[in-house]
Amino acid sequence: MSTMPEQIDLWRQVLSEHQRLEFKEAKKQFDMRKLSEYCVALANEGGGLLLLGVADQAPRPIVGTQAFPDTVDAAEKLFQSVGFRVDIEAVAHPDGRVLVFHIPPRPRGMPYHHNGKYLMRAGEALVPMSEDQLRRIFAEGQPDWLEEPSRSGLDAQQTVELLDTQTFFELLKLPYPTERSGVLDRLVRERLVDEADGMYTIRRLGALLLARRLEDFPDVSRKAPRVVVYSGESKLETHLDQTGSRGYAVGFQGLVRFVMTQLPQNEVIEDALRKEMKLVPDVVIRELVANALIHQDFTISGAAVMIEIYGNRVEISNPGEPLVPVERFIDGYQSRNERLADMMRRMGICEEKSSGIDRVVHAAEVYQLPAPDFRSAFRRTVVTILGPRLFEEMDRNDRIRACYQHCALKWVMSERMTNQSLRERFHLGEDKAAITSQVIAAAIEAGQIKLDESVGNSRKFARYLPFWA
Repeated sequence: MSTMPEQIDLWRQVLSEHQRLEFKEAKKQFDMRKLSEYCVALANEGGGLLLLGVADQAPRPIVGTQAFPDTVDAAEKLFQSVGFRVDIEAVAHPDGRVLVFHIPPRPRGMPYHHNGKYLMRAGEALVPMSEDQLRRIFAEGQPDWLEEPSRSGLDAQQTVELLDTQTFFELLKLPYPTERSGVLDRLVRERLVDEADGMYTIRRLGALLLARRLEDFPDVSRKAPRVVVYSGESKLETHLDQTGSRGYAVGFQGLVRFVMTQLPQNEVIEDALRKEMKLVPDVVIRELVANALIHQDFTISGAAVMIEIYGNRVEISNPGEPLVPVERFIDGYQSRNERLADMMRRMGICEEKSSGIDRVVHAAEVYQLPAPDFRSAFRRTVVTILGPRLFEEMDRNDRIRACYQHCALKWVMSERMTNQSLRERFHLGEDKAAITSQVIAAAIEAGQIKLDESVGNSRKFARYLPFWA
């Protein structure tokens, strides 16, 4: 292990600090307790590098550090503090001394803590891990819930009768085999079904995706999505409460169609003509329902995906707190259930690259909806979509959220937000530039966006970036 000054210069060029890289100035010293906490947080996130003597703001100049002059002694004290070895290098960069801490990843199924605090990073801060995150780590060494058997001891005919194999092959765009053995062979190769001595076992993943009737699989039937329609804008009066009956893949199109039929209609004026439009466009429902099904935490018992329809909004929620911070849904992606996500992608139901949320945000802009409200609740992830609303009808939080999401969407499209682009998002004319500037100022004050310093201080040509860019 020998880090060269050139390598440090390459690290300084990354667009932003990420899970495996952290910069600190620490010109004179750095608190050992704080150092221990950063090492624990980085180890919990897969290991990484902590550099002292480098400014953490672009362009990240080398400032040099006098902290920990005796790296051997510092490594020993750090081991006593955190309980695992961290290698420390002192690199003589031409611009100053840099300390590089090489932090290993935590062991599988074992989160690290410091003085009882299981830490992770959230932007510039260190925060305790949530109960949901800790449970996932402790469960890493256990069998995957989706890969466990749901129904066993089945013959070939029973297996084919329980699963909608015809739709399965149609979704994969494959010709249906002429013989039953070809159907079963495909299911076995996809690891949805297991075969031993002529008898078959349907895995939970196979049941969840392909079940003709989820009630035939008691251990997964509780995971069926539930649609609740309320009369009005509160939960006081339920108009309809229906639970899905088919597997996620074979029943997905029917589920989306059913939800769309339950949405209220709004009258809008378009090209001087009155038109009836659904409260929320179908692309939004499709993407959010698919995300909720795929990213739910199956280890939480007694909970399922919920689609709740009110007179003025739709709320879609799934069990489990999100793996990615809600403010990073637009540019970040991490699958909780990789095999489920892969199968749904191959069947054309989702894309494993976070573009679904991009489409949701883009649709909200096109249809003049308030920005989607993504929230991490207690053991659930909740998305709220409100019906069409004019700019004048949006409150301060609606406007700031829309500004941030527009800015993030522009970033992932390799573009930059401007006053003009935000006016277009809100469907405002040029005479509303001052009002739009007020929204931008409020979003900056809220820490959601920042000025793109690469274009200088010109207000006329100002461009903006999401806070994490």
